Amino acid sequence: MNQVAALYIDERGPYPKLLGADACWGVTRDARLYLGPHPVVAHPPCGPWGSFAHLCVSLAQDPDLGMRAVDQVRRYGGVLEHPRGSRLWDAARLPKPGEIPDPWGGRTYEVDQLHWGHVAHKRTWLYVVGGPMPPSPPFPDRQPTHDLMGGRGRNAGADRRGLKEASKELRRRTPVAFAEMLVHLARCVPVPVRTAV
Repeated sequence: MNQVAALYIDERGPYPKLLGADACWGVTRDARLYLGPHPVVAHPPCGPWGSFAHLCVSLAQDPDLGMRAVDQVRRYGGVLEHPRGSRLWDAARLPKPGEIPDPWGGRTYEVDQLHWGHVAHKRTWLYVVGGPMPPSPPFPDRQPTHDLMGGRGRNAGADRRGLKEASKELRRRTPVAFAEMLVHLARCVPVPVRTAV
């Protein structure tokens, strides 16, 4: 079974238990320094690339980490996840869902983390290089108990059906089943996949 490195992750999340601390690169290990050879699961900070990027100055989220993560996924294979509509896709010229693969063979798929155990609809884009398309989710009929935006944003004014607003902690949390699926995608990458970037 292929080894996998998890980059730009929250060390309090599921990856240390799934992969072991040596395979995880978060705050304490600088993921920019990862030099392979294993395929990666990359969770670069999404704040600088989303609709609230103007708030990220105070959060000290470095937008360069997103571009570095794209480079690492292209070089070693694996998967990068970001919120649907992330501006990283345009900046790095990543194919959007349904578009033809890029020169690295990368494709983008849209999934909803709700169907992997998240408390709310959390639509996510997955940029996959060298791995398969995501499998069917384990909880396709799951209903949300929370709302990510609390009635703000694109769905403002929509019927919230009494859903609670998700806390910052709940919004950022990666469900274990979702992390397992991303690790599976990266493990399916033939090794070595190393390519010139």
